[in-house]
Amino acid sequence: MQGNLSAWLVKHGLIHRSLGFDYQGIETLQIKPGDWHSIAVILYVYGYNYLRSQCAYDVAPGGLLASVYHLTRIEYGVDQPEEVCIKVFASRRDPRIPSVFWVWKSVDFQERESYDMLGISYDNHPRLKRILMPESWIGWPLRKDYIAPNFYEIQDAH
Repeated sequence: MQGNLSAWLVKHGLIHRSLGFDYQGIETLQIKPGDWHSIAVILYVYGYNYLRSQCAYDVAPGGLLASVYHLTRIEYGVDQPEEVCIKVFASRRDPRIPSVFWVWKSVDFQERESYDMLGISYDNHPRLKRILMPESWIGWPLRKDYIAPNFYEIQDAH
């Protein structure tokens, strides 16, 4: 099932895969990592000027990692803005996805959190470093194959 945005991308020769619609009727598209930055710029110019959120998840143990972007097309005088969900899958061995920081600045901390928790490297991100875990932390805590270090944190009891 193809939505309006998917049909528009096909019409303009932009490669993607339609994943259908979610329970709210929001169209979900899969974009290849190599095409993501250019399609992000095109979506911004097309009117998707607001990045609602970005998150990432581990699809399956030993499988792909996914970076998910929720975009909204906000126009003056429109009661119901258009929304789209973009999924970019990356290989677990070398999870690299182009950063869209220079398109939507609000993705800064969200891409950093995805890097910190899952190890997805966002190319051309200006400050890609750990944001939640200490810089010396080894591993990616939200990966399904992550093994917790063998130590216990000492906490102050008040």
